[in-house]
Amino acid sequence: MPAFPKKETDVVALCDAMIAGYTANPTIFTSADVAGLTAALDAFTTAKHDQTDKLALAQLATEAKDLKLDDLEAVMNNQLKLSEVDTTANPQQLTLIGWGPKTVPTPSTPPGQPRDLDPVIQGPTTVFLDWKAPARGTGGAVRSYLIERREQPAGGGEFGAWHQVATALESETTVTDQPRGVQLEYRVIAVNIGGNSIPSNTVAVVL
Repeated sequence: MPAFPKKETDVVALCDAMIAGYTANPTIFTSADVAGLTAALDAFTTAKHDQTDKLALAQLATEAKDLKLDDLEAVMNNQLKLSEVDTTANPQQLTLIGWGPKTVPTPSTPPGQPRDLDPVIQGPTTVFLDWKAPARGTGGAVRSYLIERREQPAGGGEFGAWHQVATALESETTVTDQPRGVQLEYRVIAVNIGGNSIPSNTVAVVL
């Protein structure tokens, strides 16, 4: 036995089929109330059209309400700005109107120190660098990493100044086109809007 439909469109389709079948076969379906079915279907159709019209009106009313809300917010924001000027000497008075003094921005905390920098030579001029993010609770969130390198002159002597050779968003990167045959040192610095971290441990590489 088929299940009675649950979707509105399927119910209407079944009703149409019933009315058509009853009308075409009155001698078979002697108990059919075609007039009652038709009246009920017409009443539903009228209510459906009325709902559609009211939904359209409700949409227009919602759009009109949203525009008025925008206007209200604009007036309120203007008044709040004026009230902030009025209470410059005592911003706490803004609490009298349900507002409050502006929050003083706090500076961001630089990240903690990157850890356990480890180099892996991958070719004549290529080195893969891997490290651990700063320990939890040692600073602010990391936005990116700077990879720095310095070189020892051929034949020895003092290392040169540190200079940036790459950036990374994750705690690893591959640097290419590196000098060969000289002592290289690498380190990593974590960065965010608050500043730079303490550099990581330094690692030495000769390519």
